[in-house]
Amino acid sequence: MTKTASDQNALRAATLRVAVVECHPLLRAGIRSALDGTEGIDIVAETGEAGRVVPLVRSTAPDVVLMDLDLPGSASLEVCRSLVRDAGLTGVLGMTRHGDDVGLLRSALVAGVRGYVSKSAGTQEVVSAVHMVGDGFMVAGDDAARLVAGLLRSPDRAAGQDPLPMLTRREREILDLVGRGYDNRRIARALTLADKTVRNHVSAVFGKIGVNCRAQAVVYAREAGMGMRG
Repeated sequence: MTKTASDQNALRAATLRVAVVECHPLLRAGIRSALDGTEGIDIVAETGEAGRVVPLVRSTAPDVVLMDLDLPGSASLEVCRSLVRDAGLTGVLGMTRHGDDVGLLRSALVAGVRGYVSKSAGTQEVVSAVHMVGDGFMVAGDDAARLVAGLLRSPDRAAGQDPLPMLTRREREILDLVGRGYDNRRIARALTLADKTVRNHVSAVFGKIGVNCRAQAVVYAREAGMGMRG
């Protein structure tokens, strides 16, 4: 059957543009080989050099950057911050050999990464994670989220004390859904609210809890015991 122009346009719209950042050439080649032939994913750029990442992203406009979190020193986190702050990219998915390094995960989330996958993960797991991040969701297991929450929890918080006295009931509902990885559109559907109303609530919540990006809000919500269901 011959595809029409509308069919081809729909296919392009459904395809995620992905950039791969990995400092080891053989591993980078393996990732590209595994993902490039996968339906719904188009590898548009690749590099192993931290200094080339932001210019490449600006020139190729990927939806998701599959980001090596094991670059020397703090290069990975600096690149992630630049992608989110300077390039305006929200779809950053980390890759690491150190999935049990909670400090790294916490720093990456605060830098704007929307989760991580192990470098030893199978192709299908990586593909699923890329699509989740491309759709605006977080990729982080509950165990990792609880560990991060433990690191962030204030040691002198009184037992039973309300950690969020500044939020209204509706704002608590919003933060809970943010903590589950919902984007604004999904929150609007879940609470039967207008998209603009949700945007206003999210902005108010971020201001009250003192965060400036969604990844930080997710960590904050998990630390407060929210967002752990479904």
